[in-house]
Amino acid sequence: MVVILDTVSANPVRPRHPEKANRPDALSPPKPDWIRVRAPNTRGYADTRRIVKENGLVTVCEEAGCPNIGECWDKKHATFMIMGDTCTRACAFCNVKTGMPGALESSEPEYVAEATRKLGLAHVVVTSVDRDDLDDGGAEHFAQTIRAIRERCPATTIEILTPDFLRKQGALEKVVAAKPDVFNHNLETVPSRYLTVRPGARYFHSIRLLQRVKEIDPAIFTKSGIMVGLGEERHEVLQVMDDLRSADVDFLTIGQYLQPTRKHHAVMRYVTPEEFSSYETVAYTKGFLMVSASPLTRSSHHAGEDFAKLQAARATSSR
Repeated sequence: MVVILDTVSANPVRPRHPEKANRPDALSPPKPDWIRVRAPNTRGYADTRRIVKENGLVTVCEEAGCPNIGECWDKKHATFMIMGDTCTRACAFCNVKTGMPGALESSEPEYVAEATRKLGLAHVVVTSVDRDDLDDGGAEHFAQTIRAIRERCPATTIEILTPDFLRKQGALEKVVAAKPDVFNHNLETVPSRYLTVRPGARYFHSIRLLQRVKEIDPAIFTKSGIMVGLGEERHEVLQVMDDLRSADVDFLTIGQYLQPTRKHHAVMRYVTPEEFSSYETVAYTKGFLMVSASPLTRSSHHAGEDFAKLQAARATSSR
């Protein structure tokens, strides 16, 4: 269990989560045997870390404390997080720093494109913090990043994981016009848990966001994910599946919530691998082209391999 102080930034001067600092500790049950990963210590991991740092980039792999960082970085797979390392939201589950972000770095799209080239990525994932302070929520910066990658790495497919652009009129259209191959926006949890888990967001706005992507450009794959173990009921997870299918979402991910610090939302329970397998089976029967459901599933885990499967599934379904 990590502490609430900022241990990621080079010069920590404040808590990563000042809004949580005075909360009582939320204790979670011990991790079961199936929640185990190896410490990152391979040459591939070191090479990826060097390229990320040389280009002055932020990754969600580090900022969110992803358990799969060792595996992914060993394969030179990294999810770039643009628009800074500080989020304007304060979700109860997230380890990304909260506060008032700084100005956008105008050269960042080029830095991301160059890192994509150096890593030799066939498929790149780009996400961001929430930027409620910006008029367009950072939509134009997303679009510039997509275009920069296209120019420097024309063969690379691009997946984006966006914030919800809540109350940012025209923002979504800017991003979709840049034509990412995959548009991912995570619901994170079931609607009944939003007030405690994701209070700054609106469930049905997120559903509508995903639906609008398909209305604007049906060729773009859409994707969304939730965490389980936050107090949801099984029937609520099944309803989320139905809501996503009503929005024509192609790809669903379901993973176990892991508590970043004792000040974050507690893990209410650890969902068994058998339950994840059941969720995956049900989701496929509901019509998703691709489903990834396991304790360590994360939005960007195996993203490149999964994109190839998505393409194959669409080709098969259209015959």
